[in-house]
Amino acid sequence: MDDEGQAHDEPEDLGPVLDAVGPRLRALRVERGTTLAELSETTGISVSTLSRLESGGRKPTLELLLPLARAHQVALDELVDAPETGDPRVRLKAVQRHGMTMMALTRRPGGLQAYKMIMPPNPPERQPEQRTHEGYEWLYVLSGRVRLLLGPHDLLLEAGEVVEFDTRTPHWFGNPGPEEAELLSLLGPQGERMHVRARPKQG
Repeated sequence: MDDEGQAHDEPEDLGPVLDAVGPRLRALRVERGTTLAELSETTGISVSTLSRLESGGRKPTLELLLPLARAHQVALDELVDAPETGDPRVRLKAVQRHGMTMMALTRRPGGLQAYKMIMPPNPPERQPEQRTHEGYEWLYVLSGRVRLLLGPHDLLLEAGEVVEFDTRTPHWFGNPGPEEAELLSLLGPQGERMHVRARPKQG
């Protein structure tokens, strides 16, 4: 869907939030003395797309903001809605993305980022579109069911199940219904995986 179509689908109260993302991206880049060409090489996003994001000509999406947050070493919620300076508390502000409610659970720049996601059932007519990006993801289903397309695999995850994968593998996940699904997502830079220190004894 084109940018104009996305704009019509966004809730009205998100307009000012999204409009502020471009200037914040430019300020971060200028503060770090990074050129658009250097940022393009780091993120894999074209110079023209980066320029349009900063000028407001391109609406920010999760697929674009994730690599930019990693490149600038800031938490995703700082790009979308900067927290008050000096306040160490995690603010659970809900953000709507692609019909899904997301809440950032971490604020530290770089490293692993944690999110809680609430997903309504996907419309039957919606066709899954697998995507790739740098990083490593860990998903844990709290309630409901989540369908994960991972390369050639088609998995149905139930509550209590967990999966981790390299996000350079084409992937898509959604809610096959019938009820709402809740899940936790941990997303780390490429090569940063989960480390299990303790395991139950085998009987």
